[in-house]
Amino acid sequence: MIWATSPACTELETHVLDWLVEMMALPEKFKSTGTGGGVIQDSASSAALCAVITAREKATNYRSNARGCNGELVAYASAQAHSSIEKAIKIAGIGSQNLRLIPVDSEFAMQPEALEKQITRDREDGLLPFFVAATVGTTSSNAMDPLKEIGELSRKYNLWMHVDAAMSGTAAICPEFRHIHRGVELADSYCFNPHKWMFTNFDCDCFYVADRSALIRALSILPEYLRNKATESGAVIDYRDWQIPLGRRFRSLKLWFVIRHYGIEGLRHHIREHVSIAQEFTRWVEADEKFELAAPVPLNLICFRHKAGDAFNQELLDRLNRTGELYLTHTRLRDRFTLRMSVGQTNTTLAHVQKAWDKIRSVASEIESEGWDK
Repeated sequence: MIWATSPACTELETHVLDWLVEMMALPEKFKSTGTGGGVIQDSASSAALCAVITAREKATNYRSNARGCNGELVAYASAQAHSSIEKAIKIAGIGSQNLRLIPVDSEFAMQPEALEKQITRDREDGLLPFFVAATVGTTSSNAMDPLKEIGELSRKYNLWMHVDAAMSGTAAICPEFRHIHRGVELADSYCFNPHKWMFTNFDCDCFYVADRSALIRALSILPEYLRNKATESGAVIDYRDWQIPLGRRFRSLKLWFVIRHYGIEGLRHHIREHVSIAQEFTRWVEADEKFELAAPVPLNLICFRHKAGDAFNQELLDRLNRTGELYLTHTRLRDRFTLRMSVGQTNTTLAHVQKAWDKIRSVASEIESEGWDK
């Protein structure tokens, strides 16, 4: 996918990703008009892999692509980080044993002091810390890692900081939710998925870097059959050098349609509605003596459970999902089985969630009547 393949495909993608920087009040360094820029990946997993590879090359002065890794590079992520981070570390040749999972606090966010202790320990052991992944809205509980503190440590110890805001990043379209990005100006790369909460069909991940030259240098390859005058001029973007595969689809068109259809205010309306509905569901859980919240609810994901224990909640989840009327997922928080309700589908209303809550309580009552003990 060189620029000459389809100038419109490339130019629209660049344009739309610059729009999103403005819409979400992301740092100006992520715009194509500066040293950075954005590219649409298929998912946050691919974005993480590109970030890890770029960080690896910078840390080794761009030698590891040719010579491989020597086992001295060390990466960091929270114990609640998405598994795609570990996968990227494995694929990039760092080795899963060299990924340090940092403990989290009472709200499931990474502890900066624990991160610094681990970095110091690794440096003393002769290892080279090079990469840290911070999460805005973890998968299990929607926890918000402290970006500013992690970013300051990244600068102090010369680590590449990647921010994964897969679902929750969309909330920053609303000014009142932009606090979730406090400290993102310290990040080297950032991604979020419009296909999760911005009403865009899968697949569509927006991946930004502050220094596009580092990304291109890490991923570029130029055989004779890809040489052309436009590329050699240096005046155009060849997105094949911003991703793992050389080919790509015209993903920016569907994102353009979404933005043009809803407009900024339309997107804000739906995001606010979803957060409001989730907060109402939270109040219902808190008011019910048989249920409890398992984590804070900053946006649109509610982690909750019945107080009767793990076996009860597993049975509750299975029966609810078999009805076909709603679908819940689960996780484990503090080693306890936890139900997850996510409010983010385009047409979800309060009435849908009220019906789901009624069904949850109804099925729970059926299980209780069968003699399940706490």
